[in-house]
Amino acid sequence: MANRGKKYQQVAELIDRDMEYTIEEACDLVKKTSTASFDESVDLDLRLGVDPRHADQMVRGTVSLPNGTGKSVRVLALVNEAKQAEAKEAGADYVGLDEYISEIEAGWADVDIIIATPDVMGKIGRLGRQLGPRGLMPNPKSGTVTMDVADAVKEFKSGKIDFRVDKTGILHISIGKVSFDANQLRENLISFLQTIIKMRPASAKGIYIKSAYLSTTMGPSIPISRSSITSI
Repeated sequence: MANRGKKYQQVAELIDRDMEYTIEEACDLVKKTSTASFDESVDLDLRLGVDPRHADQMVRGTVSLPNGTGKSVRVLALVNEAKQAEAKEAGADYVGLDEYISEIEAGWADVDIIIATPDVMGKIGRLGRQLGPRGLMPNPKSGTVTMDVADAVKEFKSGKIDFRVDKTGILHISIGKVSFDANQLRENLISFLQTIIKMRPASAKGIYIKSAYLSTTMGPSIPISRSSITSI
């Protein structure tokens, strides 16, 4: 295991490894564990009791966090000319179709979200090899394939996030920044957890949320008690 710096070791001592924290306690404590000179993200890691190899246990969707994520989201709208003015006015960073398809095929993907309309998915389908591994492929389930381009652009720019459990059953998202106050982090965390709880697959047996940890980008993880989560 790599040696940790002095600052990391100091803040790690704030966390009692023999206990789990309530949501409120974790949101207070995580702000104290920041050691970087930049505004670190506050990340949540959930281990779910699902087997994503089975389609009926895939947990995937979107959620609009009440206080946003604190991140600047770069949006590409892959749309026909009739929708391009709408996308630009809504705040999309990049708007077009064929020219961006060519750029993506050449290796470019310097965006966070790609939104497309259903009528262009035939053209975009061939980009699966480039976009799939990066989690950027537009998908109706994530709200990124829609005719309501303006609404989709505005929602993702204002803090709507797309999430998907990985093949090991882990869900990782950022719920804000260290510069957020503890109450803003708490509201975002609860909003996301409520969404995940509602999405529990009917075929998932046993404990659904097995573990939850909160951490800053560079900081130690803080365990959140399941009883605190089930009581929201």
